[in-house]
Amino acid sequence: MGNAINVALIKGDGIGVDVASAAIHVMEAALAKVGEPKPVYDDIKAGAGYYKETGRDIEADGEKRAGDADAIFLGAIGLPSVRYKDGTEVSPHLRLRDRFGLYAGVRPVKAYPNAPQRLADPRAGAIDLVILRESTEGLFYSAAAHGRSLLVTDDEVQDILRITRPTTTRLHHFAFGLAQKRKQRGKSGKLTCVDKANVFTSMAFFRKIFDEVRVNFPDVEVGYNYVDAQALDLVRKPWEFDVLVTENMFGDILSDLAGGLVGGMGMAACAEIGDSVGLFQPAHGSAPDIIGQDKANPLAAILSASLMLDYLAAKLENPRLGDASVLIEDAVDRGFAQNLLRPIEFGGNMGTVSVTERVVALIAE
Repeated sequence: MGNAINVALIKGDGIGVDVASAAIHVMEAALAKVGEPKPVYDDIKAGAGYYKETGRDIEADGEKRAGDADAIFLGAIGLPSVRYKDGTEVSPHLRLRDRFGLYAGVRPVKAYPNAPQRLADPRAGAIDLVILRESTEGLFYSAAAHGRSLLVTDDEVQDILRITRPTTTRLHHFAFGLAQKRKQRGKSGKLTCVDKANVFTSMAFFRKIFDEVRVNFPDVEVGYNYVDAQALDLVRKPWEFDVLVTENMFGDILSDLAGGLVGGMGMAACAEIGDSVGLFQPAHGSAPDIIGQDKANPLAAILSASLMLDYLAAKLENPRLGDASVLIEDAVDRGFAQNLLRPIEFGGNMGTVSVTERVVALIAE
């Protein structure tokens, strides 16, 4: 048995509290199955509710404590009715990305049997791709949380789209490495650079660095797509793609579009990975319309916990954590294949608690 992992836990707002608790329950069941102890949690208060109560969006030492943990797990942050003075939603997690250099935003997109398929083509049942979104720069460099806008007046606002060589080089190395890993696991391993290099100098720079890194990975098949064409292709032929690497805002939009193809945001797991810190969260919001109703689909959070265990297996050199990650993935796969997972989000009859308990039972098997 290894040492207990240390997790900075930010449950946040709305259904974030419920789905984070669900993910913890499933993660602990998987860890127990492989003989690993329960994690040690550092509960950090943050989010719109905390801001409304205290005027702070995260505890005074919360950011440092988050960085000191082995990994950060986040439920959801933000409530439309609670905003900063500038009118934007509360978003301390954007500062965490920036502070710890979490440049690699990993968004898996996978179709499951017996889950809704929005496309009529039967090939849509085999969708299995990853959108890799740079998560610290791009247009989000000017997110209000950072105070970096060039000009803010009542007549005009100017924001910056920033692409730097160090960050983009790390991103593309991560992308090629991810493509190689997926090829080893039987996927196509094709890597597509998604940009708008025909219009923006910053995007041409993004592609230039991609091509520079490409020479180090001659075994990886590559492709190129402008972001508008990529949005179209995700509807026309998403089964032809495996890994997409793109700028921050483009990735934000494309990952939601892709999530809709495989059922909805309740399946949208997310990892934000840097050189020494990783943050894991469902990509959906706090869903204030269903707070406290046992209707939230916890699978995005549960699958994010699986991503966290896979990350920690490498970081802490403990392969049993990777085994626990696989247990969770397999349980979700079998649950859908056997029609045992029927979330309310998909028109089923299983709420947050029921879905969670079913995944735990499948792990126990």
